[in-house]
Amino acid sequence: MNSVEQHFEGKEPQVRRIYDALLRAARSFGKVEEDPKKTSIHLARKTAFAGVATRKDAVILTIKSARDISDPRIRKHEQASSNRWHLDVRLDVAKHVDGQLKGWLKDAYDLAG
Repeated sequence: MNSVEQHFEGKEPQVRRIYDALLRAARSFGKVEEDPKKTSIHLARKTAFAGVATRKDAVILTIKSARDISDPRIRKHEQASSNRWHLDVRLDVAKHVDGQLKGWLKDAYDLAG
């Protein structure tokens, strides 16, 4: 069985702070379930809207989107289907969970409801 806490074992303290900032941002939109998997933690409403993969000193956040977003913060763009994109953002510190990122999360949250 996977747990949320397992994803933070052996990681730098800022990794947990980044995750906590993401969770606070997501929960400001409404109910959010944490669904720990082997390699990431899915954040879900009715379906998953974001995935959090922890690294030694950072977080890779994958956001579900209805469209591709052209922004230098997005490091990977993957078209999952004709109207779904998975966009990866690397977060090195909690302050990277800013207004722009919260907007992307909100759009993803709305898609999952």
